[in-house]
Amino acid sequence: MSRIQLKTREQVRHMRRAGLVVADIHAALREAAVPGVTTRALDEVSAQVISSHGAKSNFLGYYGYPATVCISVNDTVVHGIPDDRVLEAGDIVSFDCGAYLEVEGRQWHGDAAFTMIIGGDGAGTERRRQLNAVTEESMWAALAALASARRLSAVGEAVEEVVAEHALRDGWEAGIIEDYTGHGIGTAMHQEPEILNYRARGISPRLRPGMVLAVEPMLVTGDIENVTLGDDWTVKTLDGGDAAHWEHTIALLEDGVSVLTAADSGVAGLASYGVTPVSLD
Repeated sequence: MSRIQLKTREQVRHMRRAGLVVADIHAALREAAVPGVTTRALDEVSAQVISSHGAKSNFLGYYGYPATVCISVNDTVVHGIPDDRVLEAGDIVSFDCGAYLEVEGRQWHGDAAFTMIIGGDGAGTERRRQLNAVTEESMWAALAALASARRLSAVGEAVEEVVAEHALRDGWEAGIIEDYTGHGIGTAMHQEPEILNYRARGISPRLRPGMVLAVEPMLVTGDIENVTLGDDWTVKTLDGGDAAHWEHTIALLEDGVSVLTAADSGVAGLASYGVTPVSLD
């Protein structure tokens, strides 16, 4: 296993700048993702935001990926490729976005994802609303756990706890995708460590200041079995169940944590867990 890259506070500030680009992509996509728009047009929105910041896409060209954003609709779990598909009211859609900035010859990356129901929550089914809610909550619970945990396994434990709580409340249990995980991030988009979204045996890495992590649970309404289509990117649930995907990049600092891809550094999302993030702005 490669060593985990630890960042200085100044390097984390570079990543915060990249994270704010990603936050702006999210804001633009939320506004533009309305019934009748194509996913290809939304990729153009993402590309324009990235260009306006003088940043570069860390998705476009990555192992041949042909767009600046992954747009995954309904039963697509992750890595959906933008095309001429027209979004309809009630679709549940995940947007996985990234960008990087170059500082003194080194790349500093940001990566985050969100899910929304096209046309607003009122346009979707109750099951889709519940799926989106449990996925987002599991992400924030995992991010909050990193503020005080000793080991990385706290992420998977937090996700499982939230899923179990929702199962009792909603009457059904979301499936946690195991084939795709979170990751370290820094001078490359994907770095060590791998971040599991479920409990697993064995000793997980000890958390240390300077670690920057992309936490990204993906949950489904049905079975977790999935298949990759012939384009070698698009991942769909085997049973046709819906999927949701939430992700933020978080930095572990000597004096706390900071959510680098959230415009408010994670203030709103972490508040209910009693965690106040560090501001780097």
